[in-house]
Parts: sequence; structure tokens; C-alpha cells
Amino acid sequence: MNMPSVILKSTVLATCIFWIIIISENFQSGMIPFIFLSIIPISICCTITILFTVMPFFWFKSDGLRNETVFKKYFPFYTIVSFCLCLYGVFELTFAISFFVSAFFTTMQSWVWIVKDN
Repeated sequence: MNMPSVILKSTVLATCIFWIIIISENFQSGMIPFIFLSIIPISICCTITILFTVMPFFWFKSDGLRNETVFKKYFPFYTIVSFCLCLYGVFELTFAISFFVSAFFTTMQSWVWIVKDN
């Protein structure tokens, strides 16, 4: 499994979603430096999220199970829980909608990249 590749793609996806949502509300030219600076914390969040919430499903799978089987078995439940947590976060912290939306879509796509990577 090529984890650096998945983490890099996830970081780019999360950064794009995060900043598209923020810029769509009000763009100011002073935001441009923050786009590049935000890549560092976004990559840290992506790495931690993937390593602690997605990868354990693949690390602790039974011997003989293929990644596609793990995906089909656990991905729907992971999606439901992730969606509920992100939706709760949006309702509690409406200013952080870009964070929760990018987190949800990035984790969903990370599952696909991990399974397709093999």
C-alpha cells in the first residue's frame, strides 16, 4: 500500500475543497498566502485521520481477506458514522463548515484510493 501517495492526494483534495468553500463566500487577495500555509495543518489532519480511522480496518483484517472485501464490508458503516459526525460538527460550529465538508469527502475518497492502490 502506497500510503504517502494516498496522503498526498488526500491533502490536495482537502485543501481544494476547504479553500473553494471559503473563497466562494468572499475572496480577498490577502487570502492567497494562507492557502499555501494551510497545506501544512491540512496534511497533518489528513495523515492522522487516515492512519487512525481508515487504516486500522486494513491492518487488522483477517488473513486471507482482500482489500476489496474489507471495503465492501466496512465502508458503508464508516460513511454513515463519518457523515453523522461531520453533520453534527456543521450544526454545532457553522463557521467550520469547510473543515467538516472537506474532512468527509477526503476520508471517503481515501478509502477508494487505498483499495485501488493495491
